[in-house]
Amino acid sequence: MFTAQGIVKPKRLEFDKKNKSEYYGKLSAGPFERGYGVTIGNSLRRMLLSSIEGAAIVAVKFEGIFHEFSSIPGVVEDVTEIILNLKQVNLKLTGDADSKRVYIKASDVGTVCAKDITADPDIEVLNPDLPILTIDQSTEVEIEMIVRKGRGYVPADRHNIENESVQMIPVDASFSPIEKITYHIENTRVGQSTDYDSLVMELWTNGGITPEDAVAHAAKIVKDHMQIFINFDEEPEPVQPQVDEKKQKVLTNMAKCVEELELSVRSYNCLKNANIQTIAELVQKTDGEMLKTRNFGRKSLNEIKEILE
Repeated sequence: MFTAQGIVKPKRLEFDKKNKSEYYGKLSAGPFERGYGVTIGNSLRRMLLSSIEGAAIVAVKFEGIFHEFSSIPGVVEDVTEIILNLKQVNLKLTGDADSKRVYIKASDVGTVCAKDITADPDIEVLNPDLPILTIDQSTEVEIEMIVRKGRGYVPADRHNIENESVQMIPVDASFSPIEKITYHIENTRVGQSTDYDSLVMELWTNGGITPEDAVAHAAKIVKDHMQIFINFDEEPEPVQPQVDEKKQKVLTNMAKCVEELELSVRSYNCLKNANIQTIAELVQKTDGEMLKTRNFGRKSLNEIKEILE
């Protein structure tokens, strides 16, 4: 049986609630042993960028078009440029299906945006204002697209669409809903020692997953991959009784030294002579007991009462 005795484990994970949204999150976790913050931060960052599932367009079919090096009459952009725009559409695919089809049908002069994509309720367009193409004269545009779930980056030749129409053009796809991640390490205190790490991480998503859920999924992936290396049974950690915040604050204050009370020199020296070192020891004394202390008068007593209140 092995236990990591003496190794400080993180007990705090906090998300910045003030600036938290479905697109942005900032977390702080700790304390970690020196160097562990970088190890954990880098592992989470790699998993977040490579392994969080998302949805993307993997193939496109234009009515009357057989390859990407073509143009559509009445449309400003050529097919290649339209495909580049479609690759920027952020999608969220819910439900059990791993693949769906979406469509664009347009004929009116003007800009066609991502919000004009027709899809079933399982597909949500996350950036609806993204321009796709521009119609400058009367025409009809029909586009069929295949949307799939996936992870990371997948090149066009790996989408397996051989059974589709020859007009279906495969496109490389970036499935990750994570757009950007940064992290850094700060010093944090454990007891009287500041030689510990606090991990501070910021991440931005396209809205396909919340930052909090993304971190949870990444941590689960890391945990699952590490499990194979453990060849012994782990001892369950003792359950620590929970203390509410108010009680914890009182306990913390009771443990403080009287030096932290910012007393006058006379009052502090009186407490020192009485061998009173902590606030807990001080509050146990009655007024009568304190007034019996040498050189300790009513003025010092009132000063201490005022500060403690």
